[in-house]
Amino acid sequence: MHVYTILLSTIILLNIIFAFLVIFFERKDPIATWAWLMVLTFIPILGFILYLLIGQNLRNRKMFQWDERKKLGIEQVLASQLLQISSNQLRTTNNVIKKNQDLIYMNLFNNDAVLTENNAVDIFTDGKEKFDQLLLDIKAAKKSIHLQYYIFKNDGIGSKLITALTEKAKEGLEVRLLYDELGSRTLRKRAFKELTAAGGKVAVFFPSKFHLINLRMNYRNHRKLAIIDGQTGYIGGFNVGDEYLGLNPKFGYWRDTHLRIVGTAIYAIQTRFILDWNQAAPHHEIHYSPDYFPGKLDEIVGNIGMQIVSSGPNSEWEQIKNGYIKMITAAKESVFIQTPYFIPDTSLLDTLRIAALSGVDVKIMIPNKPDHMFVYWATYSYIGEMLKAGAKVYIYENGFIHAKTLLVDSKISSVGTANIDMRSFRLNFEVNAFIYSEEISTTLTNGFLEDMKLCTPLTLDSYSKRSLWIKFKESFSRLLSPLL
Repeated sequence: MHVYTILLSTIILLNIIFAFLVIFFERKDPIATWAWLMVLTFIPILGFILYLLIGQNLRNRKMFQWDERKKLGIEQVLASQLLQISSNQLRTTNNVIKKNQDLIYMNLFNNDAVLTENNAVDIFTDGKEKFDQLLLDIKAAKKSIHLQYYIFKNDGIGSKLITALTEKAKEGLEVRLLYDELGSRTLRKRAFKELTAAGGKVAVFFPSKFHLINLRMNYRNHRKLAIIDGQTGYIGGFNVGDEYLGLNPKFGYWRDTHLRIVGTAIYAIQTRFILDWNQAAPHHEIHYSPDYFPGKLDEIVGNIGMQIVSSGPNSEWEQIKNGYIKMITAAKESVFIQTPYFIPDTSLLDTLRIAALSGVDVKIMIPNKPDHMFVYWATYSYIGEMLKAGAKVYIYENGFIHAKTLLVDSKISSVGTANIDMRSFRLNFEVNAFIYSEEISTTLTNGFLEDMKLCTPLTLDSYSKRSLWIKFKESFSRLLSPLL
């Protein structure tokens, strides 16, 4: 009995210590702080184990460093663009850029997100089309192939990619593949045996230091990037797996959004990959080479304005979320959102409600089926508030919608890896393209309108008729939303 008393006293003491750390040292968002205090209080044994696994704070840690960025002249370009905007002398013929210089300035100042205007963009909403094109680009590669995915599965499409990468490595190309361990938890390193034997390199982001235990399981690299020869880049929502080709009967057709970019924006995508790679594989660090950044800054490829914006738990600011808020605040006519999860924090929720209450046409599209149950019910809780504010909500019925798109006034848009949820904004490492182009934004808007034909509208009347059991699941999931 004495042993149990000591054990209980120890657990209580540890709970007090962790509660003290959460309140006074971690400086979390107050909502997340209360959520952790509830966990520590009501599940005292499991609570502090969960805190050890997913409660760390990485804010302001310098995890991604690459001093050789100076060779790209990024500092000079940033300083020049900041000066031009602050003095109202930005040289551009793009009217969308002219009208959104405050958003551009914020991304420049807080995220070193250089503005480029000479990009050409292809939009993919179908997984088969996206991977067919990626495989063609890999086959045509001459010097280097860099791939990064949150989820990489060794199934049909995954095996095809590994085979294609192995063939290019045998030809002498530099081939690198980076994946997240938690997202790709079913992947085994033996899948890359032939690739590494051929000279390809594979790295894992935040690998487990102990078998089956990952002390950074809450902070995952959710980015999906591909860079071919430093000239062609991919960014968006598709991971690598057969379900993304619509081959999983549980989800059916997989609707996502991914971009293929040619132009100077590739410099930022390449730099993002190098930063992530060097963090994950310091013994195989990438050093600067002109081959990674071919061409000239003023070379004209297309006319699409763009900034590549990254965010993560190590950042001082929630850059992508702040960009979303800035875009929504600027809306005069419409805000269209496609997201698999809708769990905004108070600042973003208030911004969207104010837009809807101001007469802006706010439309939100979410899936009709869950891939994470608690997240699904938390989403419905927040969706109810948007319905009350006058927003229109559409439930996608043609399979599963995984797209992460924000469209404002058919003028500016954002496509990338960040969902509309607290996890993406605070805990995951994400990357989005902020696009200043009426052409691209109109194409994305038209795609949204086509998707609406495959949706069922969720009305306030039908939402109010949900059962007490569903209301309970929503309320419980919402309490956990800062941790989801």
